[in-house]
Amino acid sequence: MSFYLSRCPYGSAPPGLQETHSTQCPLLQRRGAISYDSSDQTALYIRMLGACVIFKQLFSRDVRVRSQVGFEPDRRGSHPYLGVDFRTLHSRAESAGSIPARRIRRLFSFQRHLLSSRLLRGAPHLNTLHILDEDYCGQAKCMLEKVGTWNFDIFLFDRLTNGNSLVFLTFHLLNQYGLIELFQLDMVKVRQFLVLVQEDYRNQNPYHNAVHAADVTQAMHCYLREPKLAQSLTSFDILLGLLAAATHDLDHPGVNQPFLIKTNHYLAALYRNTSVLENHHWRSAVGLLRETDLFSHLPAEDSLGIERQLGSLILATDISRQNEYLSRFRTHLDENSLCLGHSSHRHFSLQMALKCADICNPCRPWELSKQWSEKVTEEFFHQGDIEKKHKLEISPLCDSEANTIASVQIGFMTYVVEPLFAEWARFSDTRLSQTMLGHLGLNKASWSAMEPEASGSSEEGESEPTRATEEPSSRALSQGSQES
Repeated sequence: MSFYLSRCPYGSAPPGLQETHSTQCPLLQRRGAISYDSSDQTALYIRMLGACVIFKQLFSRDVRVRSQVGFEPDRRGSHPYLGVDFRTLHSRAESAGSIPARRIRRLFSFQRHLLSSRLLRGAPHLNTLHILDEDYCGQAKCMLEKVGTWNFDIFLFDRLTNGNSLVFLTFHLLNQYGLIELFQLDMVKVRQFLVLVQEDYRNQNPYHNAVHAADVTQAMHCYLREPKLAQSLTSFDILLGLLAAATHDLDHPGVNQPFLIKTNHYLAALYRNTSVLENHHWRSAVGLLRETDLFSHLPAEDSLGIERQLGSLILATDISRQNEYLSRFRTHLDENSLCLGHSSHRHFSLQMALKCADICNPCRPWELSKQWSEKVTEEFFHQGDIEKKHKLEISPLCDSEANTIASVQIGFMTYVVEPLFAEWARFSDTRLSQTMLGHLGLNKASWSAMEPEASGSSEEGESEPTRATEEPSSRALSQGSQES
């Protein structure tokens, strides 16, 4: 506890950091190591040289390996009941020879390990781009100089960094805020952690991939710089916010929670049909934190406190609890009772910031927003195609024959995005919040103008928005559960 009190000059330690577990399970080393949360032994991850196998323990102390016909020893295993292979759910045709090259570019090579060790140890002002490929250094550096601008093009940055946007952007921000030095983090471990995080995002997913995580992290950075938060947040709050943004959709399977529940997926059973994806993202992040020993130099109660608070932030992105958080936020604003001097209120503001960052795509400039809309709808329709194939009830917004990109986006903007960002603008009435609302209005108008054209005639065009507004709460929240 003394670590945070002495090294966080901007405020007291966050709530819950004083709490400790009665027992703490020892963590083995990398290469065949086992990492799991001792408070939930039903989630057990085993990673061996970069490949993971999920073991589960549902009703007894003995660890039973999930056995099935065709099971392969990879954490991204095939669907246990429908035979749906999540690893190829959104895969595209590519030559077999290109796969190793793509993965090699993302691996933490021994040469970069040595280079980063030499350059980073003891360096007062770290230049993140020393560990970038030279061909991309100049252009990527120029982009990182403007990482706080709202029109930041994450797609371009991802290309300039060889598909490593999440690693380099998050590393840059951690260094820019001085968190690596303040929390005495081993910079090699930081990079190892970020590489593993990026690898655990399934880039076959059109939307829920590492680029989305990088985009959310960049948006979170923009919100952290808003005057109300910048003047109040401690360094610990900022560290939590960035880590939560980077890991908030870790190992997302590309389908939503109702799909996992109705197919009796083991994750749904593991988390008892409650915040299934969000719990999985959180536990996966904890597994990587322990695997890399990123916080092993801190007292045990402090590292456990970080894990718990990280979970609190990630679980807040559960869209099924959207009204709960929004009502609480609105009440605070109506009563002017949100005091950022209190650690619990600062944490709540971080939760709302992460929720905004997670679904901020409609508030981006049209060129960026349109790309995200196309990607998330593609992922919806993939799920719908699987449901059709296996004669399951098609989830809302996932039927490509009954929905268009425009109708999906109009409903989502109207019933999910607009209410949240209207309240955020009340909380942080700045140029950025007004800019986001302005983009939201223009983007919604653009989709509305495209809807008649997408349906093929004016009559059909009028019927599509009607379908989009039917049962707004359930339809919009269903989409949100996938986008988040």
